[in-house]
Amino acid sequence: MLHWIIPATDTCSELVECYWFIEKATDTDSSFPKLNPDPCAHLIITPNSYSYSSDEGAISGQGSHFLCAHQSTFELDHCKAFTHLGVKLRTGAPYALSENNEHFTALDQVIELSVNDLLSMSEEDQRLMYALARSDKTQCVAMLERYLQPWLARSQSDQHSKLVSKVCDELQHVSISELASQLFCSQRTIERSFRRVTGLTLKQYQAMTKLELMLEHLYQKSPADIDWVDIAFEFGFSDQPHLIRYLKNQIGTTPKKYAANRGFTIDIYGAVSSHE
Repeated sequence: MLHWIIPATDTCSELVECYWFIEKATDTDSSFPKLNPDPCAHLIITPNSYSYSSDEGAISGQGSHFLCAHQSTFELDHCKAFTHLGVKLRTGAPYALSENNEHFTALDQVIELSVNDLLSMSEEDQRLMYALARSDKTQCVAMLERYLQPWLARSQSDQHSKLVSKVCDELQHVSISELASQLFCSQRTIERSFRRVTGLTLKQYQAMTKLELMLEHLYQKSPADIDWVDIAFEFGFSDQPHLIRYLKNQIGTTPKKYAANRGFTIDIYGAVSSHE
């Protein structure tokens, strides 16, 4: 298994959070990692087939695709060998890029696309990037950004997207109830703009980001070292049972089972963990 994550450079960082690469060279009997709720969309460049399953059903296809922001937990079929090169867009970025494809702003959807049509990237160019991803990830990202820049340059920010960008920055430091005073506009205006740009409520977004932070925190610990009472209070839950109910609802299992059976897990594309 080969995987890496690199933040976007200043050239593309307004709309792109990071780039990631995952490759599994051999087939296995079973590999079904979870992809948890994520407010960010991902452009995934791949020559392989894909399958995303949730309580709503399965979405399957072949080749490169656009994974929209999603509230559902997807189960991925990674039984076969695969190569995925990903672009993790910032929350709300699909809205600014939606003139090129309005479907990008949908939730819980996977959209098939041609990377050649979107980025003018040929199959030969893609093969070269996969080779660079294996040998020189910095050069891979530099090449990828050269193709992304013309597409990103066509983005259009309006008052709603600019406000949402400020909201995402502020929510790293303040509560939802404090946003109005921090941004000098009404709570109703903030809520409406956020829903228009992301398709999510502020509470849904906050729940997703809290889950991501908590899982990243858990990655740093072995199952034996996790104190679930401490985790509950650290992440704002009233008690351990509240945390257990929350995690079971979000990722479909209890905290102890999750910690014991992480294996190779992709909880959020762009936050990859391998516990082997």
